[in-house]
Amino acid sequence: MSIEAELRAEFDRWERREIAVFKLLPYLLLAASVLLTLLRPAWDGPMHVPAVLGLTLATVLWLLCFHTLHPEWHQNAPLMGLYYTGLMVLAAGLVAIAPFFTLFTFVGYPQAFLYLQGRWRYAGVATTALISAVGYLGGAADLVAGAWPEWIAISLVSVVLAGAFFYFAELADQRNRRQKQALVELHEANVKLEAALEENAGLHAQLLVQAREAGVLDERQRMAREIHDTLAQGLAGILAQLQAAEQTLDEPSPSRRHVTNAMNLARESLTEARRTVHAVEPAMLAEARLPDAINDVARRWAEVHHIDTVLTTTGDARPMHADVEVALLRTAQEALANVAKHARASRVGLTLSYMEDLVTLDVRDDGVGFEPGAKRANGSTNGGFGLGGMRQRVQRLAGRLDIESEPGGGTAISAALPAIPAGGAD
Repeated sequence: MSIEAELRAEFDRWERREIAVFKLLPYLLLAASVLLTLLRPAWDGPMHVPAVLGLTLATVLWLLCFHTLHPEWHQNAPLMGLYYTGLMVLAAGLVAIAPFFTLFTFVGYPQAFLYLQGRWRYAGVATTALISAVGYLGGAADLVAGAWPEWIAISLVSVVLAGAFFYFAELADQRNRRQKQALVELHEANVKLEAALEENAGLHAQLLVQAREAGVLDERQRMAREIHDTLAQGLAGILAQLQAAEQTLDEPSPSRRHVTNAMNLARESLTEARRTVHAVEPAMLAEARLPDAINDVARRWAEVHHIDTVLTTTGDARPMHADVEVALLRTAQEALANVAKHARASRVGLTLSYMEDLVTLDVRDDGVGFEPGAKRANGSTNGGFGLGGMRQRVQRLAGRLDIESEPGGGTAISAALPAIPAGGAD
């Protein structure tokens, strides 16, 4: 059970006990007053027993009549005012005859608190105090005998004390009502919170599904880029070499060279395919630093395609995060592959720059160039799959890929990535 439910149950139990006590209290005090009054003749002379018993019976009937009313009638202010007035009249009659009924008169205080409202509560308290003061003096006989000053003094003290006590009791009741109201509001807030949590759970489940789908799509795109950057390029090179070999079969030496190049590319493609399946970094990065790996790619590419290729490294060459180095290496490979396929260039320059917060790779050629914004056969304005794959790979790491080219003016590709150190952002 929650703390809120426990507090609410405790308040309900306390309220039921209060109601039970307040219902029994008038009868208990009335019985005690009758018993004390009937014992009085044993030491204080005769008593008007018939009058005492008659008023006592009338008081009991009045209380029973009230307690048989429907609980909703207890909220009727005029009816409760009539009930309280009748009770005080009977109490005054009993006290006037027998002072011991001052004990019964005490019920006027809780009855005023329960069944009167507003300032009428204080009027009931004052009435109860005035009637009790008569009993303190010994009954109406002493009052008639001239004890008015004493009665007034006792009445004033009783009214002040009873009023002060009643005021603090009313403050405590208001505090209890505020606590109950706070519990009701807390319960309503908890119900709304539970509903919100259920709704959030549903949204969380939807987000998990969407994240899973996005992860699958991203992995597919990554695998597509890996295959394109490794297997596709290697196989394309193999095909080109074999085609060249086919055209030079009559020339043993060139044929042997092309076949050898085709075999080397096939071996590299097989190795890259295995590493792609296991989702590890490229073999060149596993064995060398990024500048050395790019230089090795450029050197071998230049030997195959007979194009002058130069790599320049600037800045403090330091180990970067594996994803950053893989992205730059793949960008170099794809850019060189595009030069071989489309540029008809005679010279290519690569610049790897290490800056404080960025690592950039620039690939420039003096080939035929193209119009970067022109639509391709597939309707894209971002180049073919290779350029698109480079851009996605770079952007996935919060980087930027810029392409500058014009027909007859060569092409420049620039990839800029955050300089995340090795071991960072994992």
